[in-house]
Amino acid sequence: MSDPTLEFIHCPDAQGGHRMAYWRWGNLASSHVVLCVHGLTRQGRDFDTLAQALCDKAGDALQVICPDVAGRGQSEWLKDPQGYQIPFYAADMLALLAQLQPSTLDWVGTSMGGLMGIAVAGQPELPPFAQVRRLVLNDVGPAIEWQALQRIGQYLGKVPMFDTEQEAADALWAIASSFGPHTPEQWLTLTRPQIKPADDGSGRLTLRYDPALAEPFKAVTAESAAQGEAMLWQAYDQITAQTLLLRGADSDLLATATAHAMTQRGPKARLIEFAGVGHAPTLVAHDQVDAVVSFLLG
Repeated sequence: MSDPTLEFIHCPDAQGGHRMAYWRWGNLASSHVVLCVHGLTRQGRDFDTLAQALCDKAGDALQVICPDVAGRGQSEWLKDPQGYQIPFYAADMLALLAQLQPSTLDWVGTSMGGLMGIAVAGQPELPPFAQVRRLVLNDVGPAIEWQALQRIGQYLGKVPMFDTEQEAADALWAIASSFGPHTPEQWLTLTRPQIKPADDGSGRLTLRYDPALAEPFKAVTAESAAQGEAMLWQAYDQITAQTLLLRGADSDLLATATAHAMTQRGPKARLIEFAGVGHAPTLVAHDQVDAVVSFLLG
């Protein structure tokens, strides 16, 4: 597998701006961009397997861009934790797209990255560089199950210390086993970009995300979640991009009824479910990768 290049963009905010990192695969001169946006506590290297498969299939015909959303990976942490919310993340993605200026844009969003995709693709009258041609929503929709939010809140913001990579991998697997079957090698590969040396000089390892991500998340109430759901359905109904919805058949975040509704309204997504997987498919398994590659490039 080849390696991506790491690049940065300055994104504006009310505190003077922040630096967002992104990983770039493929032909850097191509105007066809596949933007892959990760989940809540993850980072852009989650898409290494998918990005390589897309580049292998398309040759020089596209580039794959995988940002580390603010507060994760190689990106800066925000001065104001209230910026860790979907509207601000979407604004960062638009700033990135304004720099890239794609003529063809496809979006792959896992969980939180899918919510950003809905927010962007559901906006009318965006400039041409931000108009999504094909949208992949990975185990997420406008309605998110409340019990799943409560489950995520139990670990979000707790940043433990580890003595070894394997210890970190084991700890992350304990909270992410719903991602579905992985070999030990696959999981260790997904874990390595998630960890970094601790700042205390102890030689131990810690997670590569800002614990303050938890602040706006834990302020969500059932009432505010319902208001956000109504806004996301409104955006979803305005999407014109061809849309593929992926769902882990055991997902506790994307209910079967929500997935079905998404096939009947708005862009009328095509639904593919993966047995033995919960929230969320990691797009590492062959059948998951093939589904996305075929949808985007078939």
